[in-house]
Formats: sequence, C-alpha cells, structure tokens
Amino acid sequence: MTARRTTQRVVSMDGVLVAPEDARVSVYDRGFLYGDSVFETIRTYGGRPFALGEHLARLGRSAARVGIRLPIEEAAFAEEIGHALAAVDNPESTVRVMITRGTGPLGLDPNLAERPLRVMLIEPLVPLPAALYREGVAVITHRTERAADDAPGAKVGNYLGGMLALRAAKDVGAHEAILLDTHGAVIEGTTSNVFAVTGRTLRTPPEAAGILAGITRAWVLEEGRAAGLDVRETAMKPADLAEADEVFLTSTLREVLPVVKVDGRAVGDGVPGPITRALHRGFRTRAGLGDRAMPWEP
Repeated sequence: MTARRTTQRVVSMDGVLVAPEDARVSVYDRGFLYGDSVFETIRTYGGRPFALGEHLARLGRSAARVGIRLPIEEAAFAEEIGHALAAVDNPESTVRVMITRGTGPLGLDPNLAERPLRVMLIEPLVPLPAALYREGVAVITHRTERAADDAPGAKVGNYLGGMLALRAAKDVGAHEAILLDTHGAVIEGTTSNVFAVTGRTLRTPPEAAGILAGITRAWVLEEGRAAGLDVRETAMKPADLAEADEVFLTSTLREVLPVVKVDGRAVGDGVPGPITRALHRGFRTRAGLGDRAMPWEP
C-alpha cells in the first residue's frame, strides 16, 4: 500500500503500510495468546503527534520492565509514525503503537518467542462530546487486581481488570471507574489518572502506588506548580475524592475532564470547578494550543 492521503485508517506492520482489512497477526503471536505486549496511545494536534518523544520513551520503559526488546530505535519509530500519518486524510488522528514479544510455540516461557512484532493503528480522532466537559462526568470506585501490578508503571496489553471495572461503571451510567488496590487505596482510572482539589491543594496518587505515570498527568502537575498550587503526589483513599472540592481525570485523549459525581455522590457543588478549568486552559497553553477553543466552549 502506498502512502497516499486517501483514507482515514491505516495499519503499519513492521514498517509496512497495509489497509486495516488486510492486516494479519498470527494466532501464535504472544500478544494474542497471553496479552504479552506493551503499547502507547498518541494523539495529534494540527496533524502532528503530541509529546511524541515522551510517549516513545515510556514505550521503551514499559518494554524494558517486561523484558521485551524494542525492534527498532526511537528515531525509527518516530519516522514510521510520521510515514503512517502521512497516509491518512484526517483533521486529527490517534496512533496506537503496540509491541508484542512475537510468535513462537505454545508455552508461557518468554524465551519461546521469536522477534518482536510492531503494529501501529492510525485512526481518526473522535473527541469526547462537549457536554462531558461542560457538565462533568460521574465515576465509580472499583477494587481490582491488574496484570500490570507485576510490572508497575508498564503500559501492558492485558487490560482485563480495567475492562471489567469499566463495564461495572457503564452498568450504572458512569463514565469511568477509579481503581482501588487490595488495601482500598486509590490508584488511577482504567485509562486515566485521577486528581483531587481541596482549597488550593492538588493531590494525585504517586507512581509508588502502581499507577501508569500519564504524559498528560505530568504536564498538569507542572501547570499546577506554576499556578502556585500546593501539589502533592500522595496516597489517597476514596474518602479523599468524596470530600474534595473538585475531582478530574487526565489522559491523552481526554486532556482534563471534570468529575462531578463519585459513587453517586456529588463532588463539591456538583459542577466543574474553577481550578479544573484553569488547569485545562494552562495545559493547552503550555502545549502551544492556547489559541484553540476549549472543549466546553461553543
């Protein structure tokens, strides 16, 4: 398949562009058999991948933590992503980069795997509805154990625990599930990091809690410090969310999303708070997007 801007979706497999309907992965691939893979989700602004270096660095850390050898260097990854993005005709895109340990005979032994497989999925960016930013969302808390608990901080392909938690959230009309560890401490959302605001204090669970240290999370922490907030990366309990003035989620695709209800109980005044709004504006300005309308604006 040639790199022409004639489509909205394309797949890159080991550097070769193919149409999605022609993409094939072996049933003996360990990503399929065991969830033995790592990944990153990247978005574009103005057609350019945002924080690409930070995402690729985290991909490398994830691979190292589970013992997968990256098949190409970071610069080559960036070149392949640019090549794939040039093949689509989207106002904005998402890029999912996956590295599996590769194929091999059945068996858990990772040494059975052959060379790693790299796959990139390019899709049109589908923004969240403006109403979610304007009105805020509901979340639930959900106790779970995760595959990534054995490799803290790695973004691994096995999301079964997160999927079950998210199903529980959707069953009660909530947007996201906030995961709790076996001791009842707040970790993160299924695909997000969580923050709480009390007065001028901004709190979020630390990396030591076993979170995936989000790229957007790091930018928001910087913005919070620059704004003069008392920023604390500290252990949190569900009560800290319930008693907060404001709660919000961060992720690559959400940016900063206000939470107005936790486990059926209103957060603060039950509407998106001023610090959440200010941090979202600050994030966009810091990212060079200050001239764009905010997601809740007409």
